[in-house]
Amino acid sequence: MLGPVILAASRSDKMRRFVSAAPGTKQVVGRFIAGETVEQVVPIVRETTARGLEVTLDVVGEDITTRDQAFAARDAYLELIDRLKGLDLGTRAEMSVKLSMFGQALDGGHELALANVRPVVEAAAAIGTTVTLDAEDHTTLDSMFAIHEELRKDFPQTGCVIQAYLFRTEEDARRLAANGSRVRIVKGAYKEPASVAYQDKTEIDKAYVRILRILMEGDGYPMIGSHDPRLIAIGQELARRAGRKLDEYEFQMLYGIRSDEHVRLAAEGHRMRVYTAYGTDWYGYFMRRLAEKPANLLFFVRSMITKN
Repeated sequence: MLGPVILAASRSDKMRRFVSAAPGTKQVVGRFIAGETVEQVVPIVRETTARGLEVTLDVVGEDITTRDQAFAARDAYLELIDRLKGLDLGTRAEMSVKLSMFGQALDGGHELALANVRPVVEAAAAIGTTVTLDAEDHTTLDSMFAIHEELRKDFPQTGCVIQAYLFRTEEDARRLAANGSRVRIVKGAYKEPASVAYQDKTEIDKAYVRILRILMEGDGYPMIGSHDPRLIAIGQELARRAGRKLDEYEFQMLYGIRSDEHVRLAAEGHRMRVYTAYGTDWYGYFMRRLAEKPANLLFFVRSMITKN
């Protein structure tokens, strides 16, 4: 079971230094990270949307330790929104944020994160788009959901993410579906203890389907975050049974993974949104991508032993 080992490594400074210095790292990181600067990511947004796809943009770097870093994260998103304004894409280009990056884990973090994310949500609304609050480890979720609820008072289009592997998620899904929220469902990519989360892949998949059914039958807008062909097909069937039109839900997949499937779903008339991360502090995000799929790790190891 390499996944938990890789997730543990994602928090190791020593491993961070080793991976960053390894030959081939830049090549592999480029598969999952769209660039380091907003100047590099804007052309990718243009290209992606020109192909009939949509994007959600994530400025990576949740492992912050100071309030100044939290303010810098806020400002990075505000810069991104300013650059998106000229593209006139509306909700075809939204943003995803991790509240830890806005100071959630610092002293007074709940209030700090809310104060930092609100101007980002306001600025996004001003250009006709929105923000989705990413889910992180289970200890942060009560704060995330409270901030989500607060933001929706003024910006009801604000979305959030739920994770199928957590025991609590079915109850969260019922509440969110009844409230008409925009909800992305994912399997989950953090190392969680058996006391709060399913550990077996089959049990996680079963939970995913149960939760997706709740969302499809509810009043909200489901966002199906998965690369699993079986879950994608199940999502399509659940949407059909619930009587949902193609614009009443969407699929979401990561930049650099199953790109042909992105295009196929869009060609069938589905809303297909590509989760596109960029920034210099890519390590934690990158390691979670390795943990999710053994093939990604194999690709990385091969690159590490190949000369630049």
